[in-house]
Amino acid sequence: MDRRWNTAGRWDLEKKREFRLDHEYPYERSGPVRWIVSHAIRYPVFPILMLLASVLNNVSFGNVQLYIGRGFDLINSQGWEPSALLSLALGLAAVATAQGLTGLVRNLSVEFVASRVERDARDELYVSLLGKSQTFHNRQRIGDVMARATNDVRNLNYMFSPGIMLIADSALTVLIPVAMIGGIHPQLLAVPLLFIVLLVITLVDYNRRLHPVSEAQREQFGAMNAGLQETISGIEVVKANAQERQSWVKFVRDAALYRDHFVRQGIIQARYLPMLAFILAQALGLLHGLLVWRSGAITLGQVVALMGLINALRFPTFISIFTFDLVQLGVASAGRILELINTETDLDENSVGVRRRVRGEVVFEDVTFSYNGKPVVKGISFMAQPGETVAIVGQTGSGKTTLTHLINRIFDVDSGRVLVDGADVRDWNLESLRSQISVIEQDVFLFSRTLAENIAFGCEGADRAAIEAAARAAQAHQFITEFPDGYDTEVGERGVTLSGGQRQRIAIARAFLTDPRILILDDSTSAIDSATEDQIQRAMRRISRERTTFIITHRLSQIRWADRILVLRRGELVDQGTHDELMERSVAYRRIFARYE
Repeated sequence: MDRRWNTAGRWDLEKKREFRLDHEYPYERSGPVRWIVSHAIRYPVFPILMLLASVLNNVSFGNVQLYIGRGFDLINSQGWEPSALLSLALGLAAVATAQGLTGLVRNLSVEFVASRVERDARDELYVSLLGKSQTFHNRQRIGDVMARATNDVRNLNYMFSPGIMLIADSALTVLIPVAMIGGIHPQLLAVPLLFIVLLVITLVDYNRRLHPVSEAQREQFGAMNAGLQETISGIEVVKANAQERQSWVKFVRDAALYRDHFVRQGIIQARYLPMLAFILAQALGLLHGLLVWRSGAITLGQVVALMGLINALRFPTFISIFTFDLVQLGVASAGRILELINTETDLDENSVGVRRRVRGEVVFEDVTFSYNGKPVVKGISFMAQPGETVAIVGQTGSGKTTLTHLINRIFDVDSGRVLVDGADVRDWNLESLRSQISVIEQDVFLFSRTLAENIAFGCEGADRAAIEAAARAAQAHQFITEFPDGYDTEVGERGVTLSGGQRQRIAIARAFLTDPRILILDDSTSAIDSATEDQIQRAMRRISRERTTFIITHRLSQIRWADRILVLRRGELVDQGTHDELMERSVAYRRIFARYE
């Protein structure tokens, strides 16, 4: 981890990432509160405008109470003139209008900041997730990540509006009316100041008890959401094993825990002592005001104004019961978001690394790799020449797929080197390297887009003619044109509206279109019938002459025509050569080949 001095004058922690934007704002990520503040100060004008408008709003509100008191004194005086009452009414209307306008400016300012912070936080989290390694994503529960990316980010908006806005406004609603009470008569400050002391003490205790409940709410929401996502994603498995009731019981248990946290929150809120302190202050304030009036120090109208100003203290007292909860939720959500953003990843994009066109030479030099402490690949060495087709065979769990993942740096080796065109893959710019390697796996992932967009994924500039040519080569054109909307047909999430063979042919068409220099086929025709496979194989053989191809398969037709075959057993390369050479000398290959037959 590097420490760099950023443009905002702070040390910024630069972590490894596989992807980053060219220009990223240097947010402070050492803690949730600092992170939130670093987002808000990107737009300094609007918080200042909000505070200024809030000050004017509360001054206007206080003057409304003073005007009411003066009016009360006026109509209780001898020989008052209607013109004097009209002047007071016009003054009252003016300050009331000012109160409304400043309230509008305050609300608009804070809404702008809240929406921008929410947007920026979501962008920052999304870019961070794009930059995490495959190892990181393998360890995450998708539902929990989605809860953080949606609900937790949304809580940042609520924290600002209405949360922080109401807290700031409440603080001013305490300070300004109390200052005006002092302006009426200094003796009247005794009760409001006592109330402020009690309010601070009770609010500190309230927040101390509320904070752990807010944290637990957010954590349990993520767990509940993750369980729901897993059940919906695996609904076919749930139904096939008649696990509907068990899944329901688990969800009800998670939902009950989430409910229990809200019950605990309700109990804490039910014991909200600041409202009791306000009621006492209101009663004592009236008593004290009347005693001061009786002494002749103030007028009866000023007593009325006093009670109006004291009643203003009800707003911050009442509103804090949920505003502090919103802030606590926002800080808790920021902590959960930062937990994802700050999690160390394994790989770096190497922005200054090698950028050039790949020829296709791949060399493994004594490569060893472990996953979660378990050796998966052990001391493997071989060379694949540009344009060569290499088949990788071995029993399940022998490390075939992991071996190919080391070529495009899904994982980094523990020891040894993987070279592409003579350069260690760790010395390549990650985007340049991966953009020239195409991987087609057995479990094909398609996006919820049109068929044409899925084929052109990774090659967005392709025109319709090129897309159709690639689909024809992959034997996908015929079934695509049978859909009513053809290439503009929207596929369901993960391509569930297509069969397994159709999804694989779309992925193969995508690979044909992107024209990679290194092609990795991981059992990519397992769901395709033999006749269609033969047609695809002919197209693959034609394009494989121009690129280095790695094939993981149990199809004998593909193994036979490979230029080189790697035989893996328990993560070790036990032999390599052509089909005829291995059949002659390798017992392990003959055993595997016989099993495939």
